[in-house]
Amino acid sequence: MLKRHVLLTGLSGAGKSTVGPLLSVRLRAHYLDIDQVVEGLSGRTIAEIFATDGEKFFRAEERRLLLEMLQAPPTVLALGAGWAAEPGAIAEARQYGALLVHLAVSPDVAAARLGACHGRPLLGGEGNLVERLTLQAEARAAAYAMADITVPTDGLDGYAVTSLLVKMLPADLLEPPIA
Repeated sequence: MLKRHVLLTGLSGAGKSTVGPLLSVRLRAHYLDIDQVVEGLSGRTIAEIFATDGEKFFRAEERRLLLEMLQAPPTVLALGAGWAAEPGAIAEARQYGALLVHLAVSPDVAAARLGACHGRPLLGGEGNLVERLTLQAEARAAAYAMADITVPTDGLDGYAVTSLLVKMLPADLLEPPIA
């Protein structure tokens, strides 16, 4: 049984939505993707929410739902790429004993994984995708550096990242401990 929440963060294209389900199987824990929860409850895509209500509304909803989830039994949670950079977000999660995992990816690898049809509202606009991801990586670097564990993902598929992450997890994360 998972003893505390595992929160996956990182740039878009880092592999949060791929690694999350794989990790939950390995840990025999539940998995939720916060973006999917927001979309399911609102009946709209993240892009539609950004277009009609803006990023501020989305971040408030993301934060509210995450705080609810952190009060439930521990689970593996994939968070939005910008969640960690929101003021106070990491501190709030730590109040619930959450383990923060940064899936680190270089902007060029993230761009290749996302492709041309990424549908991510904060990655649209002027300039190429690698440049926009580079700017996001720079703006979020301090927040990502606060992670308890950082897992490099460049050149690795989801299974390899998951295996590497499992080796890096604290032994007391599960009851009984990870062997």
